[in-house]
Formats: sequence, C-alpha cells, structure tokens
Amino acid sequence: MKESLTEKKPLAGNNEINQLAFVVRDIEKTSELFAKLFGIPKPAWFLTGDSQVSKVVFRGKPTNSRSKLVFMNTPTVQFELIEPNEEPGTMREFLDRVGEGIHHIAFDVESIKESLSVFESNGYPLLQSGEFTSSDGRYVYVDTLNDHKTLVELLESAEPRDTEPRKESYEPLLGTNKVEQLAIVVKDLDAVAEAYCKLLGVEKPQVIQSGPSELTKVVFEGEPTVGDSKYMFINTPLLQIELIEPGKSPSTWKKHLETHGEGVHHISFVIKNMEEKINLLEDMGYPVIQTGNFYNGKGRYAYIDTTSDFKVIIELLERFDS
Repeated sequence: MKESLTEKKPLAGNNEINQLAFVVRDIEKTSELFAKLFGIPKPAWFLTGDSQVSKVVFRGKPTNSRSKLVFMNTPTVQFELIEPNEEPGTMREFLDRVGEGIHHIAFDVESIKESLSVFESNGYPLLQSGEFTSSDGRYVYVDTLNDHKTLVELLESAEPRDTEPRKESYEPLLGTNKVEQLAIVVKDLDAVAEAYCKLLGVEKPQVIQSGPSELTKVVFEGEPTVGDSKYMFINTPLLQIELIEPGKSPSTWKKHLETHGEGVHHISFVIKNMEEKINLLEDMGYPVIQTGNFYNGKGRYAYIDTTSDFKVIIELLERFDS
C-alpha cells in the first residue's frame, strides 16, 4: 500500500497516517463495541491531566478541557476514542456542532515546532495544543478542515508510542480487524485531491469514473440506481484514502453530502463471505444502505449503517478471485 514520495516533502515530514480518532459521548459503551469489532479485550479508559499537567490551549486561550481516552491498536492504524468534558476544546466543539464521529487523523513528528511552522506557512493555523498526560510529549491540532475535510493532529513524544496489537485476542466480528480505507465524500474531487497529495507528498493518482450500471448493479436503500460518481485512491503506508465525488443519481454518497456536507463517509474492511457478514450485521440491528460491484467488476461492496454504535458507516469489501 506504500506510495512513493515525490520531491515535495510531506507537510508532517512523513505520510504515515497512524491514528483515527473518534469523539464519543459514552466511552464505556463505545469502547466495548469496538473491542468486539476488533476481537480484543475491552481496554480501560483513563482521564487526561488537569490544566497544570495538560496545559491545553484552545483557540489561543488556556482551558480546563479534559477527556477520557481509550487507545486500540489494529494491524494498520491506532483507534483513539475521546469523551470530552464540558470545557472549551476542539473535541467539545466537534461534539456540540457535528456530533459523534471521526475528529482527526494523526501523524508522528520529530519536532512539533518545526512541523507546525510548515503547516502554518501553508495556511493551516494552530487550533489546539497540549501536553501528554502519561509521557514526555505534546500534541497540536491544526485546522485543515476546509481543505482535507477533517483535522490533522501532530504528535511528538520522547518515547515511541505503543502501536502493537494486543496479543490476547478473540475472533474479530468481521473475521478481520485490519482497516483498509478511510473514505471521504467531497464536492470537488480535484481540489481535495490536490490538498491530500500536498499533505502526503505523493503524486496525484488518476481519477476513476464509476462503471456502467449493468456492471456495478448499485442498489441504494432497496432501489436500483446508477450511483454515478468519480473517485480517487491515495495510498499511504498504513491506510488508503478514498475520495468520492458523487454524481446526480441517488446514492449514499450524494445523500451524505446533502445531509452532512463534506467529510468522512466510511471505513472499510476486506472480508470473505459477504452474505454471511451482511446477515450477521443485520441481525445485530445494522441495516444495509447500499450494495454494488466494483467499477472494474473485480469485487463487490456493501455499506452498513453502523453509525449508531461505531459513529461511522462500515463498508464491507469482497474481492473476487481472479
């Protein structure tokens, strides 16, 4: 999945997106659900330090923002669950304005001071800063929302973060705990692709048009549809970014754009036995939103409405044996 870097250096100094962070209202409940999804014991949450320890500054002002945190490692990215308190902060603001969901992606950096200056010189101002509670380190959030449809966090630590999956594990709910994709619905594919390629320091991939309806056989909310769209896949070392610009016909992507605006639409898992997995999730109360075949006929997909519990749509991908 690794993409070769261009002569343009990634803004963070690397293009390894290593964390997806969710803001949630009930970290106990949500961490239990994610643990079942990933096939791991439920991890315990911990509370970030008070203002004397965390030294949180949000939009230029010190704040008493504190959060309950849970970290879950997968074979690709780390998942962070965050339940903020009521004090001003970017997570509280996100929860109040947007609701639960993916708040940011993260990069490790050698020097926040140096990396932040690069982001600021490229038009991405500092939104929030703070200190780690449990180790000698610090973080900043930069405001990339307009261009990248999500925030970027930069992490600097004197010691390596633990990213190894837990050895004690069970069977993951879907038969895999490897997250393949983070998909974002956009209005202007070319503009967002330019921003991501600049962020990641990679060449711009080709735009892919949705295939003919007789091949893709898209069904949205129980009704056949053309489901026209154009999209792009941008590879990073751990995670593939998919950008989707929907067309005029009904689809989950078009509905998301009209209902929620631009932003994260789904995360993906490559699975086997599609019907079995769909039935499993439907029996658990998660209905199918949309199904179809890949644009090239080499596989199929299903979007499942898991937003009530997992705060994001889950996509199942099944590749046909060639």
